[in-house]
Amino acid sequence: MSAPAPARPAAAVGAARHAAAVGAARLSVNQATVKHASLAEAIAAVTAAGVEAIGTWREPVADVGLDEAVRMVRDSGLRVSTHCRGGFFTLADGAERRLAMDDNRRAIDETAALAGAGAPGSRPVLVLVAGGLPSGSKDLGAARARVADALTELVPHALDAGVQLAVEPLHPMYAADRAVVSTLAQALDLAAPFPAEAVGVAVDTFHVWWDPALESSIARAGAAGRIATYQVCDWVTPLAADPLLSRGYPGDGHIDFGPIGAAVAAAGYTGDVEVEIFNQSVWDTAPAVVVDRVVRSVAAHVPLGSA
Repeated sequence: MSAPAPARPAAAVGAARHAAAVGAARLSVNQATVKHASLAEAIAAVTAAGVEAIGTWREPVADVGLDEAVRMVRDSGLRVSTHCRGGFFTLADGAERRLAMDDNRRAIDETAALAGAGAPGSRPVLVLVAGGLPSGSKDLGAARARVADALTELVPHALDAGVQLAVEPLHPMYAADRAVVSTLAQALDLAAPFPAEAVGVAVDTFHVWWDPALESSIARAGAAGRIATYQVCDWVTPLAADPLLSRGYPGDGHIDFGPIGAAVAAAGYTGDVEVEIFNQSVWDTAPAVVVDRVVRSVAAHVPLGSA
């Protein structure tokens, strides 16, 4: 039996009360939002703000080693909402694809270890970004078929580890180079052959807010028990030179979070609401300032509901 989480210092307790007061009891901050912070710095900023959950990324975990990262998460008393990321397995058969699949198995093991170290309510969810078209290929159908093949190969390991794979659809502008899965409906079609505890989907507002079938797809995902994570940030224009960096704090852009949040709640999702922002200006800001702004922007613009 693991030791109980250490008591938080008085300042953190006060911050936690403030966070709860503004509706952040289910809030999680994804590490990508404070990209340049170490794992220790990210944990410190999140706990000091009274936020109770964090979404981890593989690179900062690798920087300290998995065993140390597990210890840090356990000592923090935080929930782990997701681990990012696996995927990128649209490569044709060969050595590179085999390496990618082996790396995904390691990511599954990391997810199980980190979620196991997190506070009660942690979700062993590994977010998957499918990958784009292989070099020289224009065959979207073949690339999507390789995503299905990869899931077939990974599901037994995921089930053994108790990890849910979350297929994340990305906005269609990324279909060529990052993700051939563009809609929530496509992600659900890929998940459908597998047990829900093994394969779910990620609902990320940045990527799906535009979809005219979004409400029905969220309802379908909920009915099947496949909403693995709900991630939020805003769509800010004009788009950055690197469109990946066009995410903003909720309220800074064009997304109406109310209807999306209502659809996710109606679908039965009660997990953490994770803020994931890729934005150079945000990354250049001190982590404590970023997390405070996250708490306030979510309180003002993103309905969380109760757990």
